[in-house]
Amino acid sequence: MKKALAFAAVAELVTGLALLLAPSLVGWLLFGQELAGLGVVAGRVAGIALIALGVACWPGPPIAGMLFYSAAVAVYLALIGLEGGFTGVVLWPAVALHVVVTALLAWAVVSRRSL
Repeated sequence: MKKALAFAAVAELVTGLALLLAPSLVGWLLFGQELAGLGVVAGRVAGIALIALGVACWPGPPIAGMLFYSAAVAVYLALIGLEGGFTGVVLWPAVALHVVVTALLAWAVVSRRSL
């Protein structure tokens, strides 16, 4: 069981990294069409989520996956907002929410280690 979970974790990490670095290529390989515009942004968010899933499934504390996801999505969405291309009304509240969740998760990790 542990080997299967480790294999799945690595597969999700690799797929997530591919989506993060080359979302259009992954779209073309999977669906026969490149991702464009907002599809690239959504593909990268999906890549971050798959990396987080891989981290959560790797032997170790699952909270690490959620912590990675929340921190990475906060940074990525903030970068998207600062570029000014895609900025909806809830973009900055979503960034703020992810920053708060990241801080709470980090606090939970730190407080758990100090026990």
